[in-house]
Amino acid sequence: MVYAMDLTVLNLALPAISIELAPSSSQLLWIVDVYGFMVAGFLITMGTLGDRIGRRKLLLIGAAAFALASVIAAFSRSATMLILMRALLGIAGATLAPSTMSLIRNMFHDPHQRQFAIGVWMASFSLGGAIGPLVGGVTLQFYAWGSVFLLAVPVMILLLLAGPALLPEYRDPVAGQIDLLSVALSLCAVLAIVYGCKQIAAHGLGWLPVLTISAGSMVGMLFVRRQKHLVYPLLDLTLFRQPAFRAAIAAYALCSLAMFGVYIFITQYLQLVLEFSPLHAGLATLPWALAFVLGSLVAPRLARRYSRAAILAWGLGSAALGFVMLAWVGESGGVALLLASTIVMSLGMAPVFTVANEMIITAAPPERAGAASALSETSAEFSGALGIAIFGSIGMAIYRHALAGQIPASIPPEAASNALETLAAAVALSAANPGADALALRFAARNAFADALQAAALAGAAILVIAGLASARILRRAAQSRPSR
Repeated sequence: MVYAMDLTVLNLALPAISIELAPSSSQLLWIVDVYGFMVAGFLITMGTLGDRIGRRKLLLIGAAAFALASVIAAFSRSATMLILMRALLGIAGATLAPSTMSLIRNMFHDPHQRQFAIGVWMASFSLGGAIGPLVGGVTLQFYAWGSVFLLAVPVMILLLLAGPALLPEYRDPVAGQIDLLSVALSLCAVLAIVYGCKQIAAHGLGWLPVLTISAGSMVGMLFVRRQKHLVYPLLDLTLFRQPAFRAAIAAYALCSLAMFGVYIFITQYLQLVLEFSPLHAGLATLPWALAFVLGSLVAPRLARRYSRAAILAWGLGSAALGFVMLAWVGESGGVALLLASTIVMSLGMAPVFTVANEMIITAAPPERAGAASALSETSAEFSGALGIAIFGSIGMAIYRHALAGQIPASIPPEAASNALETLAAAVALSAANPGADALALRFAARNAFADALQAAALAGAAILVIAGLASARILRRAAQSRPSR
């Protein structure tokens, strides 16, 4: 729960961070999504490492590192320092998900028990991601923004104290050495592609980002090619031969991309457009969190009555409807519609997440459960962080385009430039300079941000429809290709 919470807990702290650390728009995006990118970059490595040295041992090492990095991040004094600490948190966080999921895979051999255990695991994961803004809002109501990092420390200390006594140890008895070249290739590929995409988003198309993306893609192909020739690969490519695994990975990844891409707009919309306090904005996300928990716990029951293909298709279709509902939320408000749309999203996405994870980890042999769960979380975390970067960059481009022609002429050029960078800057400028022109700037900025939110919601709906069609088609073809009895 804490591991997932760190993906979203900072969202409500962004206005305070913007004021105190004065990050650029690019740095602000890095503060939010570098955690997810580093998690994605190290998940495969950590999953395979857990199979080799022991899943409990890796979990406890990661918990200690996570607690230490959280304390340092809480007292960051510059945007660069905070980005670095978020990156270190991502590396430590990459040990947690594959270790816990693979432990569940080995502890529960009965399929029904395992489905329920995964449902509880996913409810915790979903709850952590969903209540991040709520927990952050409550904390920020009374303490400085750095306090949101300290929330993880007592939980990790509890894990360090209780884990050795309560958790069994599992490892692959025939595990080979970790291929360090594969680790380096995977990291270089992910970071190069991400850097290029962010440069294009910030500065437009140019030879440097195109070259960086091309180089990252080539390194990625080298990584995949190397895995085919290793006796103990970092990434087990044979899993992708199974249609159920491919369908589950596709649904999980695209669902994560859409959800996290839109979520960052919702939290800022609540605070900066509707002028909710951090606490009230956090409370507004509570129905989303509870719906996720309900959907995750109901998913095992649905799996006993309906096929996996039906659950994925109907879940993604329902979530897409929630995104379309969100697109009707405008600058003038509509809190009830916003809450209803997030509930529909959650009830649709939660069964998809639970069923997809069960399909993924049961596709692998028990001794490689760590690597399989790491693949699952790599797709989710990388897609989620990529969704924040892509949706955030596109949304801010829409925001700037909509606001550029509506800034009053009396606003100084430097102040106008800052207002075009973020909505928080525009609202702060308006609050510091009372008058008709400042009020007009605030109104225009909020309208522009509402346009960005609506565009992101529609894009998310389209992605979920594509994911539903793709996963259903893969599973249908697999069913048709099976020999009849």
